[in-house]
Amino acid sequence: MTAVIDYDAGNIKSVEKALLKLGEQAVITRDREVILNADRVILPGVGAFGAAMEKLRSYGLEEVIHKAVEKGTPFFGICLGLQLLFEGSEESEGVAGLGLLPGKIVRFSEDSGLKIPHIGWNSLKFPRPGRLFAGVPEESYVYFVHSYYLKAEEEAIVTATAEYGELVHASVEKDNIFACQFHPEKSSEVGLTILKNFINIKREEIHAYKKDNSMPGCE
Repeated sequence: MTAVIDYDAGNIKSVEKALLKLGEQAVITRDREVILNADRVILPGVGAFGAAMEKLRSYGLEEVIHKAVEKGTPFFGICLGLQLLFEGSEESEGVAGLGLLPGKIVRFSEDSGLKIPHIGWNSLKFPRPGRLFAGVPEESYVYFVHSYYLKAEEEAIVTATAEYGELVHASVEKDNIFACQFHPEKSSEVGLTILKNFINIKREEIHAYKKDNSMPGCE
């Protein structure tokens, strides 16, 4: 079962619909026990960084998210959900994010002459292998809607990039945390493949992956 976190931040139904199309049981919830006992968790989202963090905190979900990640549950942030995983955003200066990954969310430069927000299809490049992108060809197109984008502090966690006047860190993964700035649930067959790859990731596989990719002496 996949828990889709409900914190009044949009695109929840489209994520649920995509999961159901893949034959996955999806539960839209903000219940602590349901989230902590789920096989995997998705944090979707559309809207403003500061308002979203306020909602998560008002519903007591910040601590629940940290616990789910700490116990090794596969966790997937989508669009705003990706941004919230990081330390903060230029959209809401002074508001702390979840801080699960190091990095900053910044606004697209007005100097590029490109339309902001970035709305539409863009191709992906894969700087390093990502478990979400198994079976997805490089240069595949996915659907974006955003005015702010990620600059990850650790290049090693970036598994997909896109170009829109700037180099956008479009997807990251680290251990059991996965995230995409684009909307896989709105990205046709490519997006469904990405969601299916996430569904197929098991806790045991993550433990084995962490062990295989750990530095000697750091296990």
